[in-house]
Formats: sequence, C-alpha cells, structure tokens
Amino acid sequence: MTGARGAGAPPDAAPGLARRMACFVYEGLLLFGIGLIPGAVGALFVALTGQRHPLQSDNALRIYTFVLYAVYFTWSWSARGQTLAMQTWRLRVVTADGAPLTQRRALARFVAACVWFAPAAALSALNHWSRWQALAAAGVGVMAYALTTLAQPQRQFWHDVLCGTRLVLTPERPPR
Repeated sequence: MTGARGAGAPPDAAPGLARRMACFVYEGLLLFGIGLIPGAVGALFVALTGQRHPLQSDNALRIYTFVLYAVYFTWSWSARGQTLAMQTWRLRVVTADGAPLTQRRALARFVAACVWFAPAAALSALNHWSRWQALAAAGVGVMAYALTTLAQPQRQFWHDVLCGTRLVLTPERPPR
C-alpha cells in the first residue's frame, strides 16, 4: 500500500492511499454534521413534504440527503476543487489535464463515487441485513474499492478514471 506522499512527490503524482483514506474518514465526519445541519435536514424535509412520521417516507429522506450531499460535493469541487476535508489533507481534484472541474463533471464524479457503497447497499437490501451488518459490508466494500487503486497505473480511484479526473496534492503553505 502506498503511504502519504509529501513534499518530495512529483506534482502530478497521486497522493498516497493512506492520505486519501484519512481524508475519506474525515469527510464522513463532516457529512454527518452536514446531515445534521437540519435537525434542520429532517425539519426542512418535514416542512417541505408534510410528512410527520420518520418511517413514513424513509426512502424520500434518503433521496433528499443524497441531493444535499450532491450539492455540497458538486459546489465544492467545481468552485474550489476541494471539500473541507480535502483542504485539511491538502488534496485537490482536477481534470486529467489539470484544469478545474466544471459543475457537470463534478456531479458526474459524485454519482460515480457513490459506487463505493452500491454493492453493500444491494447485498444488504437483498439479504435483509441489520444496520450493523450493512455497515460492516459497507466498510469491507470501501476497503476493497480503495485497494483497486493499486491495480490502476496512476493509482487513481476508478471513479476518477471513469470521469477523467484525478486527485493531486496541493502545496504546503509556508508558515507566516
């Protein structure tokens, strides 16, 4: 497994898998917070749909959250090339030739990146697994997907290869 590449790495080299996975975990924590912004997400959802019972429209709430996350990622990647977690870990997403992402490409990357969770979600639904079993399956699926970067010559995620994007390191800022 590749380590976290630092200052000695070429500027177009893929960041190490350890750095990308640390960013992935941090992103998950931030998404949890974004999802909670609306005790407001739930409250806004109820206000917009008139639903009163949380189980009455569980799938609709999932779709609403998916759209909220799509807006966050698409805007972050097209406006700055980075999410908040990517800024912390000094990662940036660019096109294969190094240009900033358009909103269309950023949205395509978001949808393609959701493949990380698709097999676990499908298996969980088909086998009626508990939430803990589904979470464990998602964890295994994410690790397996991340390890596929080792089979890709530029060490990029497959959703980046598919969308014509790549992750790069951003330079460190000199201390003030």
